[in-house]
Amino acid sequence: MQQPHFIGAHVSASGGIANAPLNAATIGANAFALFTKNQRRWQAKELEAEQIELFKVHCDKANIPMEAILPHDSYLINLGHPDKELLTKSRLAFFDEVKRCEQIGLQLLNFHPGSHLRKIAIDDCLARISESINMALDCSSSVTAVIENTAGQGSNLGHSFEQLAQIIDGVEDKSRVGVCIDTCHLFAAGYDIRTEETCNHTFKLFDQVVGNQYLKAMHLNDSKTPLNSRVDRHQSLGQGEIGQQAFASLMKLEVTRGIPLILETVQPELWRDEINWLRFLAKQ
Repeated sequence: MQQPHFIGAHVSASGGIANAPLNAATIGANAFALFTKNQRRWQAKELEAEQIELFKVHCDKANIPMEAILPHDSYLINLGHPDKELLTKSRLAFFDEVKRCEQIGLQLLNFHPGSHLRKIAIDDCLARISESINMALDCSSSVTAVIENTAGQGSNLGHSFEQLAQIIDGVEDKSRVGVCIDTCHLFAAGYDIRTEETCNHTFKLFDQVVGNQYLKAMHLNDSKTPLNSRVDRHQSLGQGEIGQQAFASLMKLEVTRGIPLILETVQPELWRDEINWLRFLAKQ
């Protein structure tokens, strides 16, 4: 039996995490992403037991399974930070994010790998990211660390398949590490997916370099900037430089089944239409 397509968007958890599945349900989603705390602050108050229970109740009512939910960590965290004090601060914040996911019962935690800030060698930074993941997995038992590919802006790492593979290679428990492919970042980093041929080629390359077994989630976004721009600017599906054909090709790929496919497109009022369009493409 084929796996289903889990399609949704990164929805607001304003007012408490229990509101996130309600917001997902209003756009007809069977998947969603959220922040479990304020993504622009280091500290956060403890999750309330009542909110956690309501979150689960609302997910059940919306028929959204835990494996279709993709929490994202704080934007402040840099797991490859060249400064030891700030690296420690980032790691402690990441451990807290993992703990929050475990408290809720979530299986995945999506994060940006990190940046060398032009202060340490790329290989050293990648090794720090792997070490940070190892430490997080050691202090938890059920959450999978999901590395998001980047657009390659500035000194951000994780924009090439080779860098993603290098991070994973340094992770000891490979059953609890994976990748979230953001299509906008992918395109901005130089991987063409605009035609069925180039899309299939790119994902064949991903399988060869990283491995399809590590693809745990995707962010489906068009791009305001051209191929290999190294600039991360999301656009609504079919309205950017990537175009409609890419998403038609993606929905035919077997690897897009059974994982969260999350919109982070720039017009939330279009999310319901975009979700319905992706479902239509999946049936073609």
